[in-house]
Amino acid sequence: MEPKAKAEAGAITSAVRPAVPITPAEPRPATARAAAVSLLLALGALAYSAWLLEPLLGTGLSPVSSYVSELAARDQPFGTLFRTTDLTAGLLLLAGAVCALLWLPRRRIAVVGWAGLALFGAATAVDSRLPLSCAPTADAACVARERAGLVPAAHTAHVVSSSVAMTGALVGMVALTFAARRYGHGVLPSLAGPFSLLLLLLELAATAWTLAAIAAFDAGHGTWALGVGQRLQVLLIALWLGLLARAVVRRG
Repeated sequence: MEPKAKAEAGAITSAVRPAVPITPAEPRPATARAAAVSLLLALGALAYSAWLLEPLLGTGLSPVSSYVSELAARDQPFGTLFRTTDLTAGLLLLAGAVCALLWLPRRRIAVVGWAGLALFGAATAVDSRLPLSCAPTADAACVARERAGLVPAAHTAHVVSSSVAMTGALVGMVALTFAARRYGHGVLPSLAGPFSLLLLLLELAATAWTLAAIAAFDAGHGTWALGVGQRLQVLLIALWLGLLARAVVRRG
């Protein structure tokens, strides 16, 4: 066959040959895993913020003087709702922290931070299963029964689980913020900014306020705006968790 004829035959073959479909590249496993961790943290932070619904629900508890956990007390009208959202938040945050420990870079301080958040999630889930039987800041009879030791053992267990949860949250916030600032681009670089540090400092201040208010209430000296301090405390945790979720997905 002459060269010209061969060229024409090749052109015809190319014209009738079916085009090979181009499939989009699959996402990198690291990016998909980071997105999964970010989603778990973001959903956990959202569920942890369910107490913001209290003005809409008309719970009857004062946001200035009541514990956030009193919303989930067994004698409260929306107790089941808030116990469910607490359980959901705890499980989501526990799952997000465990996945981060398994999938994200393991720097020593970051591991401490993720372990703290895992403890926070687990203790929050347990806390939801140990609700108060009544609301002590709103019910004088409840306070009297507490001081006489006539309330269920869940009251004492609830105090322990809440304390463990808050300790885990603070360890996670301090360690991960410090890790981001120390390791730079190696671990969550977008968490190293001033806003993360500001949230951490405000959280420490809100925690000190809450502890002082609890001590005053237990000593019979009023509530010292306990509800405001504790609501600020949990709100700052939720905001920081949202910032952490953003940092994880941006790192990819």
